[in-house]
Amino acid sequence: MSEVKSAMKQAIVTGVSSGIGAAIAERLLADGWRVLGLSRRKPALDDDRFDWCETDMADFGQIQRHLAGLQTVDAVIHAAGVQFAAPVGELDLGHSAQMWRIHVGAAEALVDTLAARIAEGGRIVLIGSRTMSGNPGKSQYAATKSALTGMARSWAAELVTRGITVNVVAPGPTDTPMLADPNRARTPATVPPMGRLIDSGEVAGLVAFLLGADARSITGQVITQCAGLSL
Repeated sequence: MSEVKSAMKQAIVTGVSSGIGAAIAERLLADGWRVLGLSRRKPALDDDRFDWCETDMADFGQIQRHLAGLQTVDAVIHAAGVQFAAPVGELDLGHSAQMWRIHVGAAEALVDTLAARIAEGGRIVLIGSRTMSGNPGKSQYAATKSALTGMARSWAAELVTRGITVNVVAPGPTDTPMLADPNRARTPATVPPMGRLIDSGEVAGLVAFLLGADARSITGQVITQCAGLSL
C-alpha cells in the first residue's frame, strides 16, 4: 500500500467543505489523486486518499504550518472564497480586506510556501470569477478576483522553465451555497443564456483537464466558463 500511495499524485485543494472546492476534491479523488483539503468546516468526504486540515484561509501562518510537512506536491488549487456585495458609496472596507485575504493573500501563502516543492510539470489553478471583469454592486469582489490574473501570469512566467503551469478558471453563476449567502442578497445571480446555472462539477471537470497531460502547454491563461453570459 505504501508503494501505491507514493506513486499517487498529490493535490492541495482549498475550500473543500462545499461548492466548487468540494467538487474539485471529489473529482480528483475519482481520478486517482491523493488530496489534502484545507477549509474551515470538515467536508463530507470519506476516502482513505483524502486528508483534511481545519484551516482559516485568512490566517496565513496557519496555512504555512499545515503545509510544512509536505515533501512534494503535484498540484495546488485555490478554490476558497467569500463574497460581499454593495454599491459604491456604501462599501464596507472590512469586507474588502477579508475578501482580499482569502482570495489573494491565501493564494500567495499557498504558492509561495510550496513553490520549491511543486514537482516538475506541476499545476497551479486559481478559481477566479467571470465577475472579475466588473459587475455593478460587486466592485470589491471583482477587484480581489481580478488580482488573481496578474498574479497567475507573473507566476506562470517565473515557473515556466520547470514546466509548471499556472492558470485561472473564471466561472459564471455557479450552483453553490454561495448563491444563497445573505451577504450577496443585493446582487442575485443572473441565469446565463443557456438557461441554467453552471454546475460545480463542470468547473471541477475543467480543473481536472488543466491538471492533465493535454493541458501541459496551457499556462498564464484565464479560462471563462459562463454558459454564454459573456456573449
